[in-house]
Amino acid sequence: MLLRILVLVYLSFSPWLIRASGPPVLIGFDGEFGLTNSTSAQAIERGILIAIDEINRAGGVLGGRQLELISRDNRSVTARGIRNLKDFAVMPGMVAMFVGRFSPVALEYVDLAHDLKMILLDPWAAADAITNNGHLPNFAFRVSLKDSLAMPTILRHALSKDARRIGLLLPNTSWGRSNLDAANQYFLQSQEPHSVGIEWYQWGDQSMLERYQALRTAGAEAIAFVANDSEAVILCREVAALPEDQRIPIISHWGVTGGNFASLVKSDLDKIDFSVVQTFSFFLSDPQMVNRVMEVYQRLFGISRPEEVESPVGVGHAYDLTHLLAQAIQSAGTVERSAVRDALEQVSNYRGLVKHFTQPFTPTNHDALGIEDIFMARYRSSDGAIIPITKKLH
Repeated sequence: MLLRILVLVYLSFSPWLIRASGPPVLIGFDGEFGLTNSTSAQAIERGILIAIDEINRAGGVLGGRQLELISRDNRSVTARGIRNLKDFAVMPGMVAMFVGRFSPVALEYVDLAHDLKMILLDPWAAADAITNNGHLPNFAFRVSLKDSLAMPTILRHALSKDARRIGLLLPNTSWGRSNLDAANQYFLQSQEPHSVGIEWYQWGDQSMLERYQALRTAGAEAIAFVANDSEAVILCREVAALPEDQRIPIISHWGVTGGNFASLVKSDLDKIDFSVVQTFSFFLSDPQMVNRVMEVYQRLFGISRPEEVESPVGVGHAYDLTHLLAQAIQSAGTVERSAVRDALEQVSNYRGLVKHFTQPFTPTNHDALGIEDIFMARYRSSDGAIIPITKKLH
């Protein structure tokens, strides 16, 4: 009898150890883990795992079923991701799949995911067409930036630097074209800044200098730069080596924050005016939420300071998306994906790490963030931390 009492007391303080009332509820993640110097997939995975830890310790979902993450590496190769998506779709108990950083990869999943009725959760990829995909019902949901909001923010920030003429430096991909569409919409509605031209580069290019100088020669007073970390390292090193009077501000999309950009550029950061668009920062979030998340972060991953968190947008967005998914599963009362999809459109009043979401998704809008959630930041050269330099509009 004493032993039984001791066991019951122990379990009462450890509810997550109670045997679940059913098989685990599976969440898939298809990320770019194998990409050299990338930190985005790891950040997304950690955000998911922190949320799962909180949810499971609080009793799980559907009367005690535990959430479980299965991660797969696509190495930023679309064919690998397609295979991972197909594998996830046939796993019993698999309710949704997170996508990674790269829009050109995520865009290739959209039609197949709808054929398979697989919920796509997007915590990073920014191409508008991922969620604005024309499918009804729509199985893609995003807590992240999108290009139609990022580019106007980048262009308006140029004005704060007295740059009235701007050059666009874009990748020759669907992501680059998505940003060009957003820029052209801005130019139709606003007189300043105006474009002096566009330069396209290819993934894997070993130099950006000729394109940068072409835009500067055309009269650009700042560069709107759409890139990931590897391309940004190349450009920033080349610009830092120029005479000071040839260095103009570089205002970047946030793909650069998905890798070891700051540690590779190092002291050259002090020589250039480089800023980056963001939607989440531990430094702008509710301190109580930050403390709660960082306690779990330290226990799971040994990191206690927000400044040390790599690719923080991946952590914040994935954390909130996981909690929103869990609420939808609870509301649906099942892991049947169509029912959970419907429930995601009804979730309301979730106090998250990124923000308080009144109703993150509706039947006509599957993007949880808006223009009011965007701000500009820069890398702190002393430690590489991403520090806000403007405030969110709200």
